[in-house]
Formats: sequence, C-alpha cells, structure tokens
Amino acid sequence: MTYDLLLALIAFAFASSITPGPNNLMLMASGANFGFRRTFPHMLGISIGHSVMVTLVGLGLAQVFDLYPITRLILQVISTAYLLYLAWKIATAAPPREGEARGKPFTFLQAAAFQWVNPKAWYMAVYAITNYTPDGGGIAPTLLVAGVFALTNFPSIMVWATIGTQVKRLLSRPRLLRLFNGTMAALLVLTLYPVWFG
Repeated sequence: MTYDLLLALIAFAFASSITPGPNNLMLMASGANFGFRRTFPHMLGISIGHSVMVTLVGLGLAQVFDLYPITRLILQVISTAYLLYLAWKIATAAPPREGEARGKPFTFLQAAAFQWVNPKAWYMAVYAITNYTPDGGGIAPTLLVAGVFALTNFPSIMVWATIGTQVKRLLSRPRLLRLFNGTMAALLVLTLYPVWFG
C-alpha cells in the first residue's frame, strides 16, 4: 500500500468511525445511562468486532453478496428489525431510582455481534476492502485495513461514550433523561434511511 493510499484509508476510517451512526448513538446513550466504565466493554466489542468483520469481508465474505444478491435484502431486513428493537429499548428505558441501576449496558460479545447487523459497519467494511486493497482482498492488505480501523475506531468511539457521560450530569431529572433517550432512539431510527433510500 502506498503512503498516499494509507493516509486516505486512515482518513476514511477516522471519518466513518467518528460520525454519527448506530454504534456511536448507542454509546452516547450508554454513557449517559451507565457511565464510562460500564460502557467500556461495549466500546471494545465494537472496535474488535468491526475489525474481525473487516478481516472476514476482505478474505471473501463480500463475494457472498455478489453471488447471492438476496442476502443483501435479508441483511437489510434483519438489520432494520434489530435497530428498531434497540431504538424501542432505548426510548422506553426507565430512569433508575436512587441507588438502583436499571438495565444493563451491552457486553463485549453483544457489541461485537451487533456489528453483523449494523448497516454502517457493513458499509465501512465493504467500502474499505473494495477501495483500499488490491483487487478487493488479500491477507496482508486486509489485515492492514483491519488494523487501521482498530487503531482509528477505538479513540473515535470513546469520544461518544465520553459525551454521554458528560451529558449524564445534565440529565439528573428523570424527565430529561427520558427526553434524551427518546431523542437517541429517534436518531437511531434515522440511521436506517440510507439503508433503504441511500
């Protein structure tokens, strides 16, 4: 990979990792509801899970979409249903009572598994492999792309969890927390627009 292409890959990985999407909106909601420390496994699951996805896409998984176009529609339907379910869970999350922790943040494995139904994660993986590896694959270039994403993604998503923890201070009243959760849920639903109309 040339120096210029590597810089372009880093820029793409950073821009796509730090901009709003299902992962970042969920991290912000988790930071606000559970704090940074309890959200940390969620962050690790996203970063490592997405790197594994990039690796598998680069090693041939992306060709499944070309060979069986129906799989793309199936993925869209499953992704949409799951994101709508998560949005509902966020919107209806009850504020905790004093000293009581309601609900649980995503675990490492849940966050890693979520990447497989996250439309933005699929887009990032397929685009990166298609545009930053020779002939859309190969072991060494694929591992380089996955490594760049891992190193770029984790600090980017930490920003969103940190914003959530800072917002938490402003959400001490249950009504404000419900409003925040409802807004995060609505934004999560809006991330589905490019899936169907993009």
